Amino acid sequence: MKTITKIVLALVALCVTSCRFGHEEFVDFTDIEAAKGLSFKVIGQSETDLTNGLPVNCYLPDGIMASEISMHPELSGSLDVSEGNNDGPHRVNSTTGTNIVQQLMRYGNKYKVTEIVGTYPSRDVNYHPIRLSGKVMLPKGHKPKRMILVSHYTVGSNAEAPSNCFSLEGVLVKMGYGLIIPDYLGYGMTSDRVHPYLVMDLTARNVLDMYLAVRPWLEAVGKSPEKEDIYLMGYSQGGATTMAVEHLIEAEYSAENDPERVLVHRVFAGGGPYDVKATYERFVNTDTAGYPVAVPLVLQGMIKGNNLKIDTRDLMQEWLYDKMNDWVNSKHYTTAQVNKLIGTTVTHDLLTQEAMTQTSDNVAELYKAMTVNSIISYNWQPQASVYIMHSMDDETVPYTNATNAKSKWHNANITYNFGHYGSHVMTCLRFIYSVQSLIKQEEEEESIYE
Repeated sequence: MKTITKIVLALVALCVTSCRFGHEEFVDFTDIEAAKGLSFKVIGQSETDLTNGLPVNCYLPDGIMASEISMHPELSGSLDVSEGNNDGPHRVNSTTGTNIVQQLMRYGNKYKVTEIVGTYPSRDVNYHPIRLSGKVMLPKGHKPKRMILVSHYTVGSNAEAPSNCFSLEGVLVKMGYGLIIPDYLGYGMTSDRVHPYLVMDLTARNVLDMYLAVRPWLEAVGKSPEKEDIYLMGYSQGGATTMAVEHLIEAEYSAENDPERVLVHRVFAGGGPYDVKATYERFVNTDTAGYPVAVPLVLQGMIKGNNLKIDTRDLMQEWLYDKMNDWVNSKHYTTAQVNKLIGTTVTHDLLTQEAMTQTSDNVAELYKAMTVNSIISYNWQPQASVYIMHSMDDETVPYTNATNAKSKWHNANITYNFGHYGSHVMTCLRFIYSVQSLIKQEEEEESIYE
């Protein structure tokens, strides 16, 4: 009898799977006539089935592949499932990265993801026209509920660029949401260029330009979301960029009579370097760089991205300067691999004495650029509802970024979730899980009033 029951259940499961996927026709997004005159150009597409978990080409920060989470003992800590509070840090039950990923796969039943790689017009560091690349992720066979504009975390290798991999945030597609994830200037189809790391205004513009190009394309291909307002989301570098995107939208795309008006539903930012200058000063003042690749990334990003008349060799140790093109600008190595190649977390091993003393004209110019590119230096209070998460144990983006942001944005509608959540990478997993939980909570609240 038990055997017969198992066979019946297996047949039912097979039928359910067939009903879910069997009648979904393949749509060739590279060849839809209505979209051919638009600025977003599709150059490729693929399909990912999340039924059995994350795909092998899914990367976490530091270039850790999702399939290798269990091999990294540092990915353990505490799992936070609450919205957070403003009453101070807290600590919760212990778990592992693998546990969190399993929880990430829990919600939703739309397990097939259509991934569309495309190009769109934007601007380079000189604000000259350029075409950038990125990925659109959609639930197969369904219109998305809302679009989520994702600013990704720091990557090293071009293999980690969203157009070349399955972004971890893609788990949200199975809940019925669509994602737009730009590569950033210096990755994807522009990987031969230097990435202007933490140049906020430019990167925010590059990110928003993709949304503005994709929005009419979604309408042309019959995939406009059910709701017009969007989520903004980002962790680490993406956390600061997401806040800069919100600022850009509120400054230039919020007028009611603007045909390109962008409506923001909610913002999720985690582990972000909102204060670039304070982050860099922490490296110098403590003579410790827990994330050593960030030191040359920030130096090069500020100098190249702001067209400063500074010779990088005056501030960066010669041995590191000589390796920049091979280790960083080649885009062949993940940040974890570059950290290993650098082989030291002592800041004065990376910077010259001039850079460490902070008294020269070069350093003054560099610090001015870092201040300008710190989102908390803007004369602005966020208007949208924001959720900010940061671990007090973060070894990569100092916790001072979170406290400085809270001090600056004291009048904004922001929920802060600070606590002892483990490493930067572990908190990234927790952040995405929290976003998923909060969106699920919003769905349940919205259904009550519909």
